[in-house]
Amino acid sequence: MPHIDLNLIRTFVTLYHTRSVTAAAERLHVTQPSVSYALSRLRVLLNDPLFTRTRNGMAPTFAATQFYATFQEALARIENAIDSHHHFDPARSEKRFRLALTDLGEMSLLPSIMQALHAQAPLIELEVWPLEIDKVTQWLATGKIDAMICSRPITGPGVERRVIVCERYVCLLNRDHTTIGDHLSLEQFVAQKHAVVAPTAGHGLAEEVLSEMGIQRKISLVVPHFSILPRLIEGTDLLVILPVQIATSFAAQARLKVLELPFAVPTFEVALYWQTHGGDSAPQRWFCDSIIKAVASNTADLT
Repeated sequence: MPHIDLNLIRTFVTLYHTRSVTAAAERLHVTQPSVSYALSRLRVLLNDPLFTRTRNGMAPTFAATQFYATFQEALARIENAIDSHHHFDPARSEKRFRLALTDLGEMSLLPSIMQALHAQAPLIELEVWPLEIDKVTQWLATGKIDAMICSRPITGPGVERRVIVCERYVCLLNRDHTTIGDHLSLEQFVAQKHAVVAPTAGHGLAEEVLSEMGIQRKISLVVPHFSILPRLIEGTDLLVILPVQIATSFAAQARLKVLELPFAVPTFEVALYWQTHGGDSAPQRWFCDSIIKAVASNTADLT
């Protein structure tokens, strides 16, 4: 039976996640020729090409897909066993963690997350990345970020998910709106001008429902972020659809009011996503667990 170096298995799993020799080398902190050499050895040992180059990156063969499930599980067990002998001490760590968030997440979740992280680990660094919904799967796979918080379903090899908040959408508008009082009808909703946030922010469920209903609105303003909305809405008759938690917070800060939408939109889940991979599993596990606990505590305080 041929001897297989554990590093070859780690290289294979990382290549499967990243679909890129360059990205795998960056994650493993080795050179690209080292990854290519490891892949060549694996191809000989396993008697299969394993990956083929395509326009979209390295595509796994059928055999590679079968190998992945076994190799990933074995590697995780080995690394978890090693982690138990190399305990991560958050109180002494100076590690930098990267978290992708929308500006909505920054406003509603980041304060409690920061407080919880620094209470346990005062020396760590937290770098917040603006969430770009079409890039986050790649960011997770290549290790550019440690985790992300998003309301959109994210899938990919090795991507883990934990729901941290259940939310629903409402309408936010000027408290002194010229034609709308304490109730919003569908006719009033359609007749008004609207502000929307660009879909890259990850909030588009209500727009999908409207499209399915065949309802077209007059969009007068498209903004890339949520944070500017209170000042914009306060001085106009524009309507905007927002998650209820942040809409309520905005209404408390300005002359705004929150009304129920005149059509049914499903509630949605805000989830924490992270990539399972080797090397830093103990710090990542602490990071994700701390975020989950911090958000749960903040949600309990608001209810």
